[in-house]
Amino acid sequence: MKSPEIYQSQFPAMISRNNGGGRRLSWTVASDAFVFFSGAVAALLLVWTFSTFSNPQPHPPPNFDQPDSDPKSSVSVTDDVGCNAGVNGLNFRYDPIDPNFYDDPTLGYTLDKPIKNWDEKRAEWLKQHPSFLSGSEERVIVVSGSQPGPCRNPIGDHMLLKFFKNKVDYCRIHGYDIFYNNVLLHPQMHTFWAKIPVVRAAMLAHPEAEWIWWVDSDAAFTDMDFKLPLQRYKNHNFVVHGWPKLIYEKKSWTSLNAGVFLVRNSQWALDFMDTLENITAKYNNVERGVRRLRRRHGEKVSEGYSALWEEYLKDAGYGKYSWRRPFVTHFTGCQPCSGQHNQMYSGKSCWDAMQKVLNFADNQVLRNYGFMRHDLLDSASVSPLPFDYPA
Repeated sequence: MKSPEIYQSQFPAMISRNNGGGRRLSWTVASDAFVFFSGAVAALLLVWTFSTFSNPQPHPPPNFDQPDSDPKSSVSVTDDVGCNAGVNGLNFRYDPIDPNFYDDPTLGYTLDKPIKNWDEKRAEWLKQHPSFLSGSEERVIVVSGSQPGPCRNPIGDHMLLKFFKNKVDYCRIHGYDIFYNNVLLHPQMHTFWAKIPVVRAAMLAHPEAEWIWWVDSDAAFTDMDFKLPLQRYKNHNFVVHGWPKLIYEKKSWTSLNAGVFLVRNSQWALDFMDTLENITAKYNNVERGVRRLRRRHGEKVSEGYSALWEEYLKDAGYGKYSWRRPFVTHFTGCQPCSGQHNQMYSGKSCWDAMQKVLNFADNQVLRNYGFMRHDLLDSASVSPLPFDYPA
């Protein structure tokens, strides 16, 4: 009976006689408790981890039989012409079940399968897709391409990327689609002839486009504001650069430069392909005198400034001796990918010229973003433009 009293009396006595030892005893108990608690938590986490791997949270199996009930998350064909409109009122989801040329098993994309009555087939397709009818006469798709493999020239792929960026910039500014091909579509048609099957396939893939515009991979747009004067070509099916005297007098077919050409998406074009199996300074002077041309503006409204420029360029003329910005500059013979350039000029002259032209064109793009290169041979350095440049 006295043992509890003895225990109670001895315990406080021990504490009163040795305070330091009591503190050590309390710290030991607390440390043991912390270690025990940490171990318990670690054990719980370990058990939970193993249970997660052995009994994973079940996921509902994919259901391929029932359509998605949420129309916003599914891409479907609809009969409603007015709904699901895309850019500029174009309906990219509407494709009726009525048969058209795509349903003809005899029609092919390759050159060995001639197509007849293409104009009627295109017209029927547009009738089935009325959202594409408006503006179809001026709808253009830009087509370009390069070889399937990497360039042998160490800087070739870098240059092709810069040329491609130039084309994408131009197409974005003017609202054109672009198709870039790097696959050989016809085994017997390679190098210079490889573009023909690509253009033909693009015609069938884009019946909504009136024009197919081929631009070689080593050609660059150097007037980013200029837009094709399609009204001038309304009575033509094929527009290509050439030398009239050599073509008409000497009948030289090599006097046509097919590096850049415009062809109407028509039966005539299909038949034709079947048978084939210091400019900156002068522009700145104009801008200094016309404040409206210097006005900063959004990229989407650049075409209005192109029309304004024409008022001040009407006396500049066209062609070789004109001081207009060239619309397209083609580096025929430079071969930036292979590096096997024409020996009439050096590789350095090709490289410097391509750098200058690409940066000259890119300056017109960068200007709408407030920057510009002042040295056309320095691609890496840009400077912010002062307000009202180049006043």
